[in-house]
Amino acid sequence: MNTKKIRISQSVASVITAFVGVVVLMIVFSIMNPNFIKGDSIMALLRSIVPFLLVGIGQAYVCITGNIDLSIGSVLGMSAMISATMMCNGSHPIVAILVSFIACMAIGFINGVLVGKFKLPPFIGTLGTMTIGRGIAQLANNNYNTDNIGSEGAAQAFKNLFYYGKFLGLYNGVWIALIVWALFFYVLSFTRSGRHIYAIGSNVDAARLSGVDVFATTTKAYMVSSFCAFLTGLVTMAQSGMGSMDAGMSYEMYAVAAAVIGGVSTLGGSGLLVGVIAGAAVWAILQSGLTFAHVPVAFRNIVIGLIVVICVLFDVLRRNGKKTSKKNNSEKPAAEKAGAAK
Repeated sequence: MNTKKIRISQSVASVITAFVGVVVLMIVFSIMNPNFIKGDSIMALLRSIVPFLLVGIGQAYVCITGNIDLSIGSVLGMSAMISATMMCNGSHPIVAILVSFIACMAIGFINGVLVGKFKLPPFIGTLGTMTIGRGIAQLANNNYNTDNIGSEGAAQAFKNLFYYGKFLGLYNGVWIALIVWALFFYVLSFTRSGRHIYAIGSNVDAARLSGVDVFATTTKAYMVSSFCAFLTGLVTMAQSGMGSMDAGMSYEMYAVAAAVIGGVSTLGGSGLLVGVIAGAAVWAILQSGLTFAHVPVAFRNIVIGLIVVICVLFDVLRRNGKKTSKKNNSEKPAAEKAGAAK
């Protein structure tokens, strides 16, 4: 079995494990509180999955290239604050969305340049843009949260489009997440850009020698991440009806959690976007279930942190074990040849 097939089978196994985790958590929390699986609770759970799924998609793209995006939460905050501030100052939502989009995509492009062109460690490069993005979010309304964007006309239409409206029984936010997931699943699974993303995550030098434009591919991945953060900012702002300077705080962790729990390797080169759905669901179910159980927020954070560490540790140990096995297999024929020569 070649390396590609092994990685696919391992990714599929990780996805199955994540979905099994979703089922187990649903059963456990429904036993603890039967109201957990009632109609209204399920709809609320689906809506709570949306922001985790969106940022998880973006982070998955970056992780598969072998990098990480720490700026995703700050880009989310930029999106919420810029759009809310402009709407409060009389701008039409379409104009506010467009300006917010340009600002967020600029951060994604800068991340791609820093990591893909200038070879900055992604942790350092995106840590810098994370701080810059948070500063822009704070300056958007002069270090104040915005007022409510309103509940009439274009403002209400914006809220309905991104959060409160329904279509075929599902909230629009859920539809947005599903459409974005389907689009980027197709790109990652069936296009040349998707193959290049996996290639540079598997072996960046080999990918470069094969003609892959590493800079362009890395930049695309970071811009996908920024686009997902931009959309998440609009969804969260539509939910609250205002811009908050703290919007997106800790979403770097949420994004990594959704991707890693869903089986995406932080070491690059493997992972399926299907798993991100399960990863986002696990995160949302734990949040909702532990809230139903009246578990303190601090304990919830500890549980999620432990799960992420365990998932990453398992991936690292599996990769190291595979390298050791490959090294032993390559050394064995050499030893046999040396013995035959004697």
